[in-house]
Amino acid sequence: MPTIPWMTVGTPSTPEVQCMASRLEVKSPRNAPGFLIASLALWWQARRSPGALGVALKAETLKGTFWTYSAWTDKSAIYAYAGAEPHKSTVERKRKVMQEATFVFFTAPADELPMSWDEIRRRIAEQRESAH
Repeated sequence: MPTIPWMTVGTPSTPEVQCMASRLEVKSPRNAPGFLIASLALWWQARRSPGALGVALKAETLKGTFWTYSAWTDKSAIYAYAGAEPHKSTVERKRKVMQEATFVFFTAPADELPMSWDEIRRRIAEQRESAH
């Protein structure tokens, strides 16, 4: 289970920051290695993107489940990253191997970064329950 722990890449200029967390599940564990390689490329892109404050990635490759957590200066920075290459075309290519995806956006006090993976999982579980 490869985990890239939280890496701070920017300094918040406001007391609150915009966070995004995701849980991505592939249809089959055989899709996990390729998905992991793509996830690492996007993690690398995120940490260099304007407005990024911190990033983390957890890959449960045997389960085919991937978790991301990032903090940004604002939502527009998140959307700019999502719309830039290679993120944009990678998402389009990987959709066919995806079974499920859950995204959670929330604000957090800058001085509480990074949140624990337990807290990230709790927020995602709450989102998934409210969607059903």
